[in-house]
Amino acid sequence: MKKHRIFTTSFASVYPHYVAKAEKKGKTKEEVHQIIFWLTGYDEKGLSEILENKTDFETFFSEAPQLNSNVDKIKGVICGYRVEEIEDPLMKKIRYLDKLIDELARGKAMEKILRS
Repeated sequence: MKKHRIFTTSFASVYPHYVAKAEKKGKTKEEVHQIIFWLTGYDEKGLSEILENKTDFETFFSEAPQLNSNVDKIKGVICGYRVEEIEDPLMKKIRYLDKLIDELARGKAMEKILRS
């Protein structure tokens, strides 16, 4: 079975779009980082390495230090799909990140985005 194109896409090529989406709505790159760190367990150093090495999404998530234990609380529709119904584990993680960035851009409070 052929891998979905996003799996082999570098995280660094999509990252600026996450930041731009947030900044266009008055949010900050730091808030995007906070979401990425919460979801994956990466820190600033780890994220910098991911961006420098042009790591693909598959590796980005497979090497993530710790997927947050509250990811099952991320629900709703992103890109026309219900996140909780996506079967492919990697696609589900990618859509979790998309959903959280989308919530940030829509002005949702960070405490709610981070499911605290």
